[in-house]
Amino acid sequence: MRTALVIDDRFQAHDPGPGHPESPARIRAILDALAQYQRSGLVRLDPRPATVDELALVHAPSHIAHVAATAGRPRYAFDADTPTSARSFDTALLAAGGYLALVEAIMAGEVENGFAFVRPPGHHAEPDRAMGFCLFNNVAIAARHLQQRFGIRRVLIVDWDVHHGNGTQDAFFADPDVLYVSTHQYPFYPGTGAATEVGAGAGAGRTLNVPFPAGCGDDEYIAAFTDVIVPIAAQFRPEFVLVSAGFDAHRRDPLAAMTVTDEGFRAMARLLVRLAEQHADGRLAAILEGGYDLRALQTAIPAVLDEFGGVPTGAALASPQPRPGVLDATRAAQRPFWDVH
Repeated sequence: MRTALVIDDRFQAHDPGPGHPESPARIRAILDALAQYQRSGLVRLDPRPATVDELALVHAPSHIAHVAATAGRPRYAFDADTPTSARSFDTALLAAGGYLALVEAIMAGEVENGFAFVRPPGHHAEPDRAMGFCLFNNVAIAARHLQQRFGIRRVLIVDWDVHHGNGTQDAFFADPDVLYVSTHQYPFYPGTGAATEVGAGAGAGRTLNVPFPAGCGDDEYIAAFTDVIVPIAAQFRPEFVLVSAGFDAHRRDPLAAMTVTDEGFRAMARLLVRLAEQHADGRLAAILEGGYDLRALQTAIPAVLDEFGGVPTGAALASPQPRPGVLDATRAAQRPFWDVH
């Protein structure tokens, strides 16, 4: 399969400052890993800046103007976690637009799937504010773009970052045409993501939260995907699959307390590729969210890309043995809306 990779040195220009975990070194580490990663079917795709109109698919004009006003300023902070530098606004435009370029290439049939390695990340950004390292919500903008430019009726967003994507959930909480799925450590930052948060109004049942206690790993994640997420997503019948791919649930990550391995990420990617092939003509686009151990990024990302390319690795999906009851709250919350066993 043809897989597009969006990555660019310019994503290093957003500099949150010394000691910040969401650092330019993340892009350098991924560039180094990709330089060593070889398989057929890889296509390098240049990012483009998002337009103000594209940002406005999700964000309030006042928020866009607030972020734009940071351009050229050596330092500004939206909150303690979310500082900017002189080129952060331009880099954030490139991050959002780079993901749009990827979904456009997939819709044009140029590639089957792809991964946008961009920063700053996006899933915490709400329609009217930046937070949690995030300035604009890249995945939410892409989902709206698919709906409005391409007429895609049902979009699935799967967020496997260790933190709940509060901004993405908020953007689609009442939207019946977007199914938002999040696996995350809970309780944890940003405090949202309880299993009982299932959507509202016409969007009731279109938010699927899988909150995990600290210490969960491959068994719990694979069980969540095989027993709950994929069966519900199959009933939703997505026409495009978007993935907020954070790697901070990795056992090496310093900011969280999960134990997912490279093989766990490989398994999740394989299940989503199969789902996309069965329901969305293979259309799947991932975007980098969190992940702050550089070595973990360098080992987990190639495992995911193997699955995107259908590379025969010999790795089999294990029969998971999750902690008893870890999925009970999610199952109970979703039963009014889906056939959940």
